[in-house]
Amino acid sequence: MLLTVDVGNSHTALAVFRRDRLLHSWRLPSNREATADGLAMVLRELLGHRGLPLLGIEGLALASVVPPLTEAWRELAAGYLNAPALEVGAGLETGLQLEVDHPAEMGADRIADCVAAWRLYGAPVIVVDCGTATKIEAIAAGGRYVGGVIAPGIGISTEALFARAALLYRVPLVAPARVLGKNTAEQVQAGVVFGFAGQIDALVERVRQEMGGARCVVATGGFSGLVAPATRTVTEVDPALTLQGLRLIYEAQAAMGATHR
Repeated sequence: MLLTVDVGNSHTALAVFRRDRLLHSWRLPSNREATADGLAMVLRELLGHRGLPLLGIEGLALASVVPPLTEAWRELAAGYLNAPALEVGAGLETGLQLEVDHPAEMGADRIADCVAAWRLYGAPVIVVDCGTATKIEAIAAGGRYVGGVIAPGIGISTEALFARAALLYRVPLVAPARVLGKNTAEQVQAGVVFGFAGQIDALVERVRQEMGGARCVVATGGFSGLVAPATRTVTEVDPALTLQGLRLIYEAQAAMGATHR
């Protein structure tokens, strides 16, 4: 079994694969104070609930944008898993060609998204990652990453709204039935869902024009299920895209004998 871990600023996504089959996945808050011991106990409990042993994990692929948690997962792999650990980053050979000014600035999660979209859906392809930030990636034919877009995401935008607007209260983030809300909750929901859907459509259309077209647009990330159905441009929703990318990268590295503890 392979464990893939995507550590984001707000949440950490984990999945266990047996070959290319996704067995189970989980989504947890990213606690920057977490230690390797604490993470190992949580992981043992999650796996045990599904009848899987911790020592059954034979490999670990990690993407992290939170340095303290990167180190904690490294320590977990070294101390608790009978598994080689592979940390994905811009310096790792993935087959993806990073045609940008500073490849080292490319986040591991974005690399995994691009590899998965390219390998699973074909290129040219556009990825829309609806997480803490809304990130749009353009992958041209041959696995050429030709650029991207980063915008504030739904989570941080709504947090700022509720923190700064004294008369607005927190509402469940669900898709409303209409744009014109009849109460404050519906109006906030419409603004968030349809507003971000419109932003995504506008950016995707510009990206598609600049890159000369795309065969599909794949949405992923924690808010993809909320906003993607309200868009015109998203053609696929794949919540596990990043985790699938980590799996594909790990398997390619293992085939070359490049995984390490």
